[in-house]
Amino acid sequence: MQLVLASNNAKKLVELGALFAPVGVTLVRQGELGVGEADEPHLTFLENALAKARHAAASTGLPALADDSGLCVDALGGAPGVSSAHFAPLPDGPTAGALAGAAREGQRQRQDAANNALLLERLQAVDDRRGCFCCTLVAIRAADDPQPLVATGRWHGEILRAPDGAGGFGYDPLVFIPAFGATVATLDAALKNAHSHRALAAAQMRALMRDAWRLG
Repeated sequence: MQLVLASNNAKKLVELGALFAPVGVTLVRQGELGVGEADEPHLTFLENALAKARHAAASTGLPALADDSGLCVDALGGAPGVSSAHFAPLPDGPTAGALAGAAREGQRQRQDAANNALLLERLQAVDDRRGCFCCTLVAIRAADDPQPLVATGRWHGEILRAPDGAGGFGYDPLVFIPAFGATVATLDAALKNAHSHRALAAAQMRALMRDAWRLG
């Protein structure tokens, strides 16, 4: 079964593609189908994920899968939260969603670096560095599907005072997972895909797809 992924993030496509292969789902990025990114004006991961899924499904006529995720830091009242991807302002210019290919990924990397720098600045004098990666997945069969499938996952860790590792994306170099004694950015893909917030949410979603959509 082919689903359109309501994202243009190449690394997210790889990660989620591997997680949903066991139920026979093939993901295609919405950008490959000429679909731009949806607005995300809401205050919760759930509302934003549903909005993105409906936008992708309405634009393509295909079933859709949307992920809204971010880093929630206790000492910052849950911030960056739903603003995780654009936590730090960048100089005026096109957003990553308005660019293509290498230009898009370059812009995302610049945004990630700015986000990480701002997070470290906000936590500079803070001793309580607990936080968690949170993920909400929404899958729908059509834009007007009255029964969206919803799954969530949380991966608890601590925010370091300096980045460690070059793997992953986003805040991965700053989030230390005590259970593994390493940052997310230093974990190999197989280990991350088995234990991450997306892995936890994807496991729930696979079970829902098997039950409600008779997949796998």
